[in-house]
Amino acid sequence: MSKNTHPNEALFSGEKPFPIIPSCEHFAGSEKLITKALELQNKKGGVFDITMDCEDGAPTGREKEHAQMIVDIQKSEINQHKMSGVRIHDYENAHWRQDVDILVPGIGDITAYITIPKPTAASQVREMIGYIQEVAKGAGIKREIPIHVLIETHGALHDAYEIASLPWMQVLDFGLMDFVSGHHGAIPEECMKSPGQFDHRLIARAKSHVVASALANGIVPAHNVTLDLKDKYKTYQDARRARTEFGFLRMWSIYPTQIDSIVDAMTPDYSLVTKGCEILLKAQAADWGPIQHAGDLHDRATYRYYWELIQRIHVAGMKLPEEAEKAFFG
Repeated sequence: MSKNTHPNEALFSGEKPFPIIPSCEHFAGSEKLITKALELQNKKGGVFDITMDCEDGAPTGREKEHAQMIVDIQKSEINQHKMSGVRIHDYENAHWRQDVDILVPGIGDITAYITIPKPTAASQVREMIGYIQEVAKGAGIKREIPIHVLIETHGALHDAYEIASLPWMQVLDFGLMDFVSGHHGAIPEECMKSPGQFDHRLIARAKSHVVASALANGIVPAHNVTLDLKDKYKTYQDARRARTEFGFLRMWSIYPTQIDSIVDAMTPDYSLVTKGCEILLKAQAADWGPIQHAGDLHDRATYRYYWELIQRIHVAGMKLPEEAEKAFFG
């Protein structure tokens, strides 16, 4: 093996690497809000994804036109970073197949992902993914389109591990409000906000199960929104608790001021990044064999840990030490 072998080749040869995607996913429904989100994404350099919403965003009776609008805007010049996905209608809604029929041939080669909401069983997700694959094949789309699935019902939570293991899966999202509503008043309304959303045992159990199911299958767990739109510190606190206490690696935003708070809270401490870069550069120089660093032994297990961490930092737009930037991203 060459001493200049890239970490992706040295550490993940023959394996599917863990998805390295932005830690913030911003929802936008109308054409006006989607355009504003894309302008902000371009200004910030592409540090967050945008989910263009066909489910709640489409006016009743204009679902077809709304889906076509999303195709047109994703194919336009304003979509510079190609970091926009789309949420389709749920399985029980007659429009989900129409969404797929419009979106996949139109933007299947460029859309960042397709989000499936409100399944009640893994069988529904399997059928929807199968249909997406069928339409993609018919349209000559050769790539795997990443699939995100919202876990927000009792049935989906029960089947979370099976859902996470399905083909093309990239993200499991936890949907708090529908989950709480599905408990028929057993969970108090105030638990849709903090601290209840983290401390109530039924919700904490659900979040832990979603994270464990996602990570066990090599996909990303994403946390629900913060309902307080204007208090940036509340968003930061929620994102920080989601990351450090539950292991979520991504979180939704529904208001532009929430984006920076989520990215900041989910970004690892820079001292850890510096340490990781030093370890990886030493490892690369040692042909990825075991090394010592500051008196500690490191091998491929820690190399993978730090490589994934450094990639997340890079996606978040944080500057890495020059030598590491050149070696790993040059």
